[in-house]
Amino acid sequence: MTADDLLIRRAEKADADEVFALASEFGLTFRPEREAFDAALPALLANDDALLLAAVVGGRVRGYLLGFVHLTLFANGPVAWVEEAMVQSGSRRQGIGRALLEEFERWARSREAGYVAMATRRAPEFYHALQYEASATFFRKVLR
Repeated sequence: MTADDLLIRRAEKADADEVFALASEFGLTFRPEREAFDAALPALLANDDALLLAAVVGGRVRGYLLGFVHLTLFANGPVAWVEEAMVQSGSRRQGIGRALLEEFERWARSREAGYVAMATRRAPEFYHALQYEASATFFRKVLR
């Protein structure tokens, strides 16, 4: 794959099947359910404070990133948060994740976000190479 083969664009409703398949690769506490996914997708696509990006190679979605910008009190304005980022297992280490994150950063800057953050324990070398630094411990409580 060359850089010319990769297209990073806003996801569309027509990407639903491929994005759902990628979301299903997470394998964490939650298993995506298609009915809930289909209900959430239009709302996310219409949300001005959300950005759902698709990484397209050869006409197929090989990765996606979902992130948000929201206001804070402590950071003197908005910050950006990456909620989900996934690159298809056979398509990793080809620059797709980098391209997704860089496009999200451009969008976050355009929204005047003070920083971009995410909660992950995976691929620390990848994030360090993009000048991300470890910042906090992540706590959660599953409610369902």
